Amino acid sequence: MFCSVLSAAISGVEAVPVWVEADVSDGMPVFSMVGHVTAQVKESADRVRTALRNLNIFLPPKRITINLAPGDLRKEGSRFDLPIAAAVLEALGRIPQEALEGVMVLGELHLDGRVEKVTGVLPSVLNARQRGCRACVIPSDNLREGKAVSGVQVFGIKNLRELITYCRGEKDGGQSPVAVEQMAGKRAEEGILEARAGGVWADKNMNRRIPDFDEIKGQETVKRAAMIAAAGFHNLLLSGPPGSGKSMAAQRIPGILPEMSRDECLEVTKIYSVAGLLPGDVPILTQRPYRAPHYTVSPQALCGGGRIPGPGEVTLAHRGVLFLDELPEMAGRTLELLRQPLEEYRIVISRTGGTYHFPARFLLVAAMNSCPCGCYPDISRCTCTPREILAYRQRVSQPILDRIDLRVEVPASSYQDLRKNDRADGTSEAIRRRVSAACEAQRERFGPEGILFNSEIPAGDLDKFCPLTGEGSRLMEAAFRSLKLSARGYHRILRVARTIADLEGADTVSEAHVSEAVCYRQQNSSVLPAEYS
Repeated sequence: MFCSVLSAAISGVEAVPVWVEADVSDGMPVFSMVGHVTAQVKESADRVRTALRNLNIFLPPKRITINLAPGDLRKEGSRFDLPIAAAVLEALGRIPQEALEGVMVLGELHLDGRVEKVTGVLPSVLNARQRGCRACVIPSDNLREGKAVSGVQVFGIKNLRELITYCRGEKDGGQSPVAVEQMAGKRAEEGILEARAGGVWADKNMNRRIPDFDEIKGQETVKRAAMIAAAGFHNLLLSGPPGSGKSMAAQRIPGILPEMSRDECLEVTKIYSVAGLLPGDVPILTQRPYRAPHYTVSPQALCGGGRIPGPGEVTLAHRGVLFLDELPEMAGRTLELLRQPLEEYRIVISRTGGTYHFPARFLLVAAMNSCPCGCYPDISRCTCTPREILAYRQRVSQPILDRIDLRVEVPASSYQDLRKNDRADGTSEAIRRRVSAACEAQRERFGPEGILFNSEIPAGDLDKFCPLTGEGSRLMEAAFRSLKLSARGYHRILRVARTIADLEGADTVSEAHVSEAVCYRQQNSSVLPAEYS
């Protein structure tokens, strides 16, 4: 007897439908599995057979063939245990075939029949809704994640016996769906971010403390650059001596970023679901991610990969902040891997079994010292030779620097700055209000264009979205010639100038906006310091 059950595999961060087909026929007793499956999937045969036996359901001495279609898709993981068991039960007549029509089934089995949670439930349920499925049956530990999707019923089961009960009587999962629209966009005033003493924000979704910008004394240029970076999602490089506040500024940028839209929330949550990093009590992530890998990070950990390609740090930082401290200390091969995601906003990993695509639209915030000893520009303390300083700065290649919009020299803080106690305009909340206003202007400008931030404006549309005044155009031409800018550098200056104009509430890009954008492009040059020439 032939039966089939719908399930799903994960490719990149998306779900792909998989039909689990079972056929029970006369012949030599064997439990075989076909359909481009890995050894891990083949182990499901023993788990399913044992789990059924422990429920006093014994397989007949017949030939049982399991096929996972389509055959050109490589099937990996233990997520097919439950649909295989369901297909076998259907083929044996233990459950009615119509019970699982239009139902997607996911789950791993223990030998005693318990159902274990799996990764990638959210993209699977989204795929089920897209296909018009009427319901999904998933592990109970994944229920809150699955219930975040509206438009499809989701049922959570704890063991294989509950699957049989569901097929005979529509067992309810026991929890109400979580409305994504209600969670997306809510921040401190609505309970997603909780204010605490000392100017610290607590992100309830990610269990992460977001400190406030008012804790950084002085460093107005750094705060200004951080605000511009957040408003337009521009990459930022901070260079200066140790203890000047580079890492402090980077850690506070998530607190001033604009709120994520509903679609962005789903994008981020899907990634963390596939990576197995989604907290069990958090169905939807509404706060932008913040990732800060160590500078010894491997290429696979940074960009993704492995035998079974999974998301790396650049993907886990999607729609959020990727902070790379001690940038020149990173291995050159690893650092150069950032070229593709910084330009194309994605990572493509090719394997013999297929090609995997991972989103990587992050805000890069990098930090570095000005020299190997860290004391430059204090030449009375710096022990580095000119050649050492130049070699150190050139560890960050020009193609990588060319993709960084804002480059800021961070000076050491003075005693007077550290004694300041002015919170009025330097708090994260005050900065975030200005960032939100600039982002609203961008949303109104781009409309249905599919562009979220100024940094994403295509080169062909810069004249349309970044109109320059006469003075601004002349200054831009002079900067292009004097700085010997590349086409990429020219385009990035225009995008930064557009963001500065949005922060000022201006419709056109003036000379002052271009001038400030050019200043951020000039800083942190790799040329020999003037003091040593």
